Amino acid sequence: MNTRRSVREAKRIRSRRIRAVLAGGLVLGIGAGATLAAWNDSEYGSATFTAGRFDIVGAADGSTFASHATAGAPASLTFAATPSSMVPGATTYALFSVKTASPSVAGNLQWNAVTPSATGLAVYLRYGVRTIPAATACTSTSYAAGTSVVPDLSVLATNGTATQAISANGGSTVNYCIAVTLQAAADNTVQGASTTLTWQVLGTAAAP
Repeated sequence: MNTRRSVREAKRIRSRRIRAVLAGGLVLGIGAGATLAAWNDSEYGSATFTAGRFDIVGAADGSTFASHATAGAPASLTFAATPSSMVPGATTYALFSVKTASPSVAGNLQWNAVTPSATGLAVYLRYGVRTIPAATACTSTSYAAGTSVVPDLSVLATNGTATQAISANGGSTVNYCIAVTLQAAADNTVQGASTTLTWQVLGTAAAP
C-alpha cells in the first residue's frame, strides 16, 4: 500500500535520476564541442624574389663588345675619313653598336649628346645619327637607307628623337651610324683646330 510518504519519496528519486541524466548529457555535449573545436587545417604559399640585372655594352667595330660606362672612358669610334683631315663640306661616318650583356633584362636605348665646346671647330660641325641593319658597314649609302635617330645636320647638342628597343641577354643589337659634317661656312680660323665629341647611349630596363 502506497502512502503519501512513499509517493513523495518515489518522486524525489525520479527527480534525482532525471537531473543526473541531464547533467550527464550536458557534460557529454561539452566534451563533443571541445573535440570539434580542435579540428583545423592550413595551407601556405611562398616565393623567393630576386632582382634582375640590366647592363648594356658597346662596340666601335660591331663585334668587340665591352662596357664603356663613363664619359671619361668612352669607346673610341673610328670614322671612315680621318677627322683631322676634314675640309669644309666633307662628311665622315662611324659605327657604334649597342646591345644588352648576358645576363641582362631587355630595355630601351636613348641617344644623348654631351654638351660640346661652344667655340672653335665645334661651332662649324653638324651631325646626324641613323640606325642601320646588323652586320652592315656605316657608309654614306647605309646611312641614307637607315632610320633617323638624330636629324641630319643637327647642332652637336641635339639628342635623339626616339628610343630603340633591345632584347634581353644580347639577343639583338642596335647599330648606330653617325655622320659628322664640317659646314661649308667654316672659315680659315678653324684650320688645324680640333675638338672631341662624346655621345651617350642611355639604356633603361624595360618592364616585361
